[in-house]
Amino acid sequence: MLRRTVRSAAAVLAGGVLLWSALPAWAEDQAPAQQQGQGQPQGEKKEGDQKAADQAKAEEQEAAKAIAEYKEAEAKLSSSAGAPECVWTGRRIVNLLWRDDMDTARRYIDLYDRFGCSSEHLKFAFRCVIEQGPIDMKAADRLASRVHDCWIAPEETTTTSNQSTSNTTRTGTIPN
Repeated sequence: MLRRTVRSAAAVLAGGVLLWSALPAWAEDQAPAQQQGQGQPQGEKKEGDQKAADQAKAEEQEAAKAIAEYKEAEAKLSSSAGAPECVWTGRRIVNLLWRDDMDTARRYIDLYDRFGCSSEHLKFAFRCVIEQGPIDMKAADRLASRVHDCWIAPEETTTTSNQSTSNTTRTGTIPN
């Protein structure tokens, strides 16, 4: 009796494994039929293709922009801070420090040091971002732009921002 139960359980388990392994192949067969537009009008299909083309074009532009930023850093910075791996990690560290994410920043700093990047440049870039004053936390693109500018030329950006703010009168306190 026990042997029959064990054999039945083994047969059910083997059948389940076979069925489970056939499921991905069945799903792949169904996916192309759904992608071919079954049940979709032609107008919706063309709009989806246009959106996909626009998205691909935007991704290409972002990639070209990123490559240009790394080349700019390499050309303008003579120290190790201009190396792509230093630019990538360094800008993230400055961004994380600005957003008070100290634990993650510390982990990135370990990686930054492992690459042999300039710790002095990291300090100057963060100081530059701080000295320019507060940024709206919802405006991630402004923060990214400021971090990039400060990474490329921390002394120039700080000097420029200090000159523009020295002519204005400040009242009140600077928010955290």
